[in-house]
Amino acid sequence: MAAINWPACYRPEATAVHVHNELAIDAPPERVWAWLVRASRWPEWYPNARNVHIAGRARDLFPGAAFDWRTFGATVHSVVKEFDPPARIGWTGSGLGLDVYHGWIIAPRDGGCHVLTEENQNGFAARLQALLLPRRMWTWHQRWLERLAEQARQGPPA
Repeated sequence: MAAINWPACYRPEATAVHVHNELAIDAPPERVWAWLVRASRWPEWYPNARNVHIAGRARDLFPGAAFDWRTFGATVHSVVKEFDPPARIGWTGSGLGLDVYHGWIIAPRDGGCHVLTEENQNGFAARLQALLLPRRMWTWHQRWLERLAEQARQGPPA
């Protein structure tokens, strides 16, 4: 499987926190992509995303899209940096004591696709969370993948 295209300051060896999750999904890549970029609907099916607001009142992410949201109890400002439908998306995120890059790769396979998501973080909040709750981000990202799979199996977003 392909690797995340990390910007230099977010390479795993340059960050305080690195989390890797992946899942085989029995739905076509285009359908998984459609649910992933429909960020305005994340709160309906992923309980760790709230108050998602995409610039320009868009409902879907797009190249360069800025969006604000709450996740892990923090308000985060994100900007889409990589956008290659239906295969790759990546965004930065910044908040109080937090500087992140979150990448996704969707690769076709027989019967569906394989989804990889990785996030690298810098900042005091990232280091504190890693120290006090070391599996928290991995657990929530796995739930995100599992819920994404459930949505994609049901069909495309309306």
